[in-house]
Amino acid sequence: MARPDRNADTLPAVEGYFQVSLFLLVATGILAVVSTGKLDLPSTVVPPIALICKGVRIFRGRGPELSTRAATWLVLAYFLFFPFDLWVLSRTLAEGAPNPGLYAALLSAIHLMLFATLIRLYSARTNRDSGFLAVLAVTAMLASAILTVETGFLVALAIFLVFSVSTFVALEMRRSAKGAALAPFEPASPLARRLNRALGVTSAFVATGMLLLGLVIFFVIPRFTTGYLSALNLQPALMTGFSDNVALGEIGQIQRNTSLVMRIAVEGDAKIAENVHWRGIALTTFDGTRWFTPAREQNMVVADANGDYALDSGFFHGTFSPLRYTVLMEPIATDAIFVALRPESIRGRFGEDSVSPNGFPHHPYLLMDQTGSLSNAAHNGTKIRYEGRSLLPTTPASELRKAPSVYPPVIQETYLQLPSLDPRVRALAERATSDAKNQYDKAVSVEHYLISHYSYTLNLTGPPTKDPLAQFLFERKSGNCEYFASAMTILLRSMGIPARYVTGFSPGEYNDLGGDYIVRESDAHAWVEVFFPEYGWITFDPTPPGNNPRHGLLDRMSLYWDWFQFAWAEWVINYDFAHQLTLGQNLEKTSRNWGDRARDIWRAREHAAMARLLALDRRLESSTYFLPSVLVLLLVTLFALRGRSVIRYALACWSLRARRTGNLTASLASLEYTEMLRLLEQRGWKKSPSETALEFASGIPVGDLAVRVRELTELYQSARFGDHPARIEQMSSILRFLRDSLRASKSTGR
Repeated sequence: MARPDRNADTLPAVEGYFQVSLFLLVATGILAVVSTGKLDLPSTVVPPIALICKGVRIFRGRGPELSTRAATWLVLAYFLFFPFDLWVLSRTLAEGAPNPGLYAALLSAIHLMLFATLIRLYSARTNRDSGFLAVLAVTAMLASAILTVETGFLVALAIFLVFSVSTFVALEMRRSAKGAALAPFEPASPLARRLNRALGVTSAFVATGMLLLGLVIFFVIPRFTTGYLSALNLQPALMTGFSDNVALGEIGQIQRNTSLVMRIAVEGDAKIAENVHWRGIALTTFDGTRWFTPAREQNMVVADANGDYALDSGFFHGTFSPLRYTVLMEPIATDAIFVALRPESIRGRFGEDSVSPNGFPHHPYLLMDQTGSLSNAAHNGTKIRYEGRSLLPTTPASELRKAPSVYPPVIQETYLQLPSLDPRVRALAERATSDAKNQYDKAVSVEHYLISHYSYTLNLTGPPTKDPLAQFLFERKSGNCEYFASAMTILLRSMGIPARYVTGFSPGEYNDLGGDYIVRESDAHAWVEVFFPEYGWITFDPTPPGNNPRHGLLDRMSLYWDWFQFAWAEWVINYDFAHQLTLGQNLEKTSRNWGDRARDIWRAREHAAMARLLALDRRLESSTYFLPSVLVLLLVTLFALRGRSVIRYALACWSLRARRTGNLTASLASLEYTEMLRLLEQRGWKKSPSETALEFASGIPVGDLAVRVRELTELYQSARFGDHPARIEQMSSILRFLRDSLRASKSTGR
């Protein structure tokens, strides 16, 4: 085994802490890249195994496994392999990506970075090696940021910041400890544990401060929406069933996947969207096994000066309910834009502005076909956020029953097309609608018949047949939404009622925490739109309800996670200048509301307190015990403040008045002397605690006042400390003289 670094002999506790912190830093960076799910199988499996092996060896106190020379040759050898990885291996893995060449270069660079990091991890000895290894860990986090911007990256970044601070602090201590003249302490000693704990707490606080400061900077600095590394996104999961050519059974493949497709936030009461079908592609023609729309010219819809794409859904009678909603759609392998029925307009970034080869500016646009289906000409390869406004039909059934039964020629030509049908289909349609008197009741009867006589399932077993619709209606009698929607469309067309097959998504799961609908691939759905002259297309859904929603603890926790992901995507990934303005306005409104609310609460409590005080005052004034209670309260307060001195003074005064003749006692002499000091203090002569009674008396200016002060002082000392009794009348007469003299001098101002 190679000789360890000399720094380990200088401060063993710091060395152990540094090795663990550095390993955790590197492990966090590598696992952040691996957890993105964007790497190939070897790059996903090998690095975690290598980290586990290294972690076990560090726990056992083992040193580096590779020599510096061997590590250098291995890295140089990989540079010879790098061109093959770039042009062959990574190029093969990048097939299907929007920009295969650029993604292959990124993937091969990540391979090189992972290889160099693991080699350096198994060979690091010096401070220089450790510093370079930490830089490689930072590079791994940058690669992770390029590959994904999901909420998991935020968690990995927070952990990485803690280990970064911890590692670089320990690295500096390790470097500075070289040659230091101090007594080393062992890793298991109390001092070492205190050091490790202090380093850990400090790292956590510093990392938290960095995150908070970064959040402030992120939300304050002006920013604009750009195509940040959008070309590096991998091809999203295949979304068959959402194109102009759909075979029966394809949506059923999607419904087995629970991956997120989009989140939809509705303005106002969210319940108005609980039954909304998010419309994607409407198909017109059925050949017996496949729905499709013949190739026709599509209308190009360009945004106006305000960024709105105005959509013309035609003018129809009836009543409507306005619906405003915001869609945050994940990258999916379909160009369809999902909206509610009767869209008026949408607003969003459906691609980036560019310049065409002839020098003219090129702006993103949408395509709209004759069925009202919308598609993104720039493709949905990245997350898209758009706002929509639709007019949901709410025409009552009584009006729809009065709709004419004469259809425009273009409607009849397009939406009454039928393939060669089993004769039993027409007979079934007539039997299901035998009691219906108008077109609307016929559509409702077919819808109810399918819901009540057939069952829903995703397990479509059995050999393929040339007529899957007849097999569903007369043999299997169970299927997924595609079969129900196809059956209703064909049954209505067989009776001369125009109908079309529509694919999209059901409302999804409402998350009351975030106030949005969570739409997954499992919510993929097919339904029917029936045409009523003067009222337009009306939605019918003949598919029976599937599984009941779950309401367990884990499902509730998943709603919290979904809300966090929605907030992350809305306020971090898609955070732009518009969001910044909204955030500033919300903060201003919230602070103003808080200030008004606090002021109202303070005023209300102030008025309530004043009312209680006035009521108490009125009750006290009307009480016969008020004045006695106040007197007792004052006496109790006086006693609490000056209890003993007041009692002593009162007793002395009582004794002085009770004994007008006789000899002075010590207590009476002290009382008379204290009264003299009080009178003299009023004239500016204050006795210092350090002065004796005679010293104070000798300090009085010469005169009758000074003579009488000395006489009273001598009588006081004789009564307290001497054995020559004095008469009470003598001391009282002196005190009266002093009182009268001081009052006279005060009145004359001398």
